[in-house]
Amino acid sequence: MIIGLLNQKGGVGKTTLATHIAGELASEGARVAVIDADPQGSALDWAQTRAQSGLPRLFGVIGLAREVLHQEVPDLAKANDHIVIDGPPRVTALARSTILASDLILIPVQPSSYDLWASMEIVGLVNEARMFKPDLKAAFVVNRCITGTVVGRDMRSALDGEIPALNTVIGQRIAFVESVATGRLVRELDGRGQAAKEITALTAELKEQGL
Repeated sequence: MIIGLLNQKGGVGKTTLATHIAGELASEGARVAVIDADPQGSALDWAQTRAQSGLPRLFGVIGLAREVLHQEVPDLAKANDHIVIDGPPRVTALARSTILASDLILIPVQPSSYDLWASMEIVGLVNEARMFKPDLKAAFVVNRCITGTVVGRDMRSALDGEIPALNTVIGQRIAFVESVATGRLVRELDGRGQAAKEITALTAELKEQGL
């Protein structure tokens, strides 16, 4: 499976979700690679921080922020069970290439109307790509939701439409901030914590729904 994470709005947690989904899949014994297609190189920075801390390598991270991404991914997919693409934060030719390379587009969206509106251009690109890839799947995931509010649930209702919203909602938790700073996954920081449970639930939902 090739999963591309995209949203034209920056700061929605794309890289954090990409590395954590990859880590969850790798923990199950799958061969996984993350493709950093964001010119900012955040996934590569995370992997470098991890390596400098002497932590074991869980999956490969490859920098490939090129508009021919969709032509190169198939060869990488042959050597892996799953590919996770951390896509660019803007609607560009690189974003289109990410969509064409993917089996599933996952659109992280924070629980605000501004984020919902900003995601509509990605929805348009997905619909455009479906003319060439009719089996292309896509889903929203509500991310960075403040614990104890109903905003996440209300956001999921607002998102219900041609592209579904996943049931799993990822909270705004300090563990995710620590994971970025330390090159660790939240399951390594606290395997029994709520953050780790949410990532496990998210990955399980992707697999259960055949996404």
